Amino acid sequence: MARKRKGRDISGWIVIDKPAGITSTAVVNKVKWALEAKKAGHAGTLDPEATGVLAVALGEATKTVPYITDALKAYRFTVRLGQATNTDDAEGEVIKTSDIRPEDAEITEALSAFIGNIQQVPPKFSAVKIDGQRAYKLARDGEDVELSARPLWVEELLLVDRPDVDHVELEMTCGKGGYVRSIARDLGAALGCYGHVLKLRRIWSGPFEASNGLSMEHIKELERTPALDEHIQPLEIGLDDLPELRCSEEGATKLRNGNPGMVFAADGVEYGDEAWASLNGQAVAVGIYKAGELHPSRVFVRPS
Repeated sequence: MARKRKGRDISGWIVIDKPAGITSTAVVNKVKWALEAKKAGHAGTLDPEATGVLAVALGEATKTVPYITDALKAYRFTVRLGQATNTDDAEGEVIKTSDIRPEDAEITEALSAFIGNIQQVPPKFSAVKIDGQRAYKLARDGEDVELSARPLWVEELLLVDRPDVDHVELEMTCGKGGYVRSIARDLGAALGCYGHVLKLRRIWSGPFEASNGLSMEHIKELERTPALDEHIQPLEIGLDDLPELRCSEEGATKLRNGNPGMVFAADGVEYGDEAWASLNGQAVAVGIYKAGELHPSRVFVRPS
């Protein structure tokens, strides 16, 4: 018999402005404990030294994580020119150096090659799996790691500041699966000067913004108090990129049981589209719209 999971049945999103020096998993665990939540997860890992938006899903909101993960996100990051490291960031060992320092115009021109549908090789020190093992573990063990290129959509990549000849600040808006460290590495290679990420901040992810995120200090101040609950955002925010279809009580009952349920048509929603059904503004299910019904793939269970 499975052991019953302890904690509160709470669902929704809480947005953290993650500090440097802590893993994404550790942040989730701290938030889960602070809220006494039964279940929690996050929508997109940040490296331990990276800062910014870490959206933590609670309870039934964890079922909407894929939609946030797939959404566009934006990063602001500093590239250190003239040095390549084995990790493609400042945590690694410097393995190559160069005295070349490109002009701003050269950098701007080189950035154009990284916009649109590109192919990107993840860093050797990454969580990509090779024969069931994480690449970073193999790399730490001294193995020669070879990773295949992966597609990435980059909507925008801009030079926003040049503090000095050794550093450039960039902003990138991209889709799922982007490695900022790979952009820094490949940009440095394209410019003939090498490069690695010195600082990285995720400024927004889907509907969530770092400027609205809670600090870990604030979480600690409010932990296990009703005041922290006031910062929980609705589960439905995770479905912002999907069309909403209203349903009746009867339709909702069928959907909650995993069966197709009748929904009311909405402008722009066509046969075969993915959508979510709502009753009184609350999400009931996500599924595929077919001939007046939603065929559910995910059902949301609310406490009675």
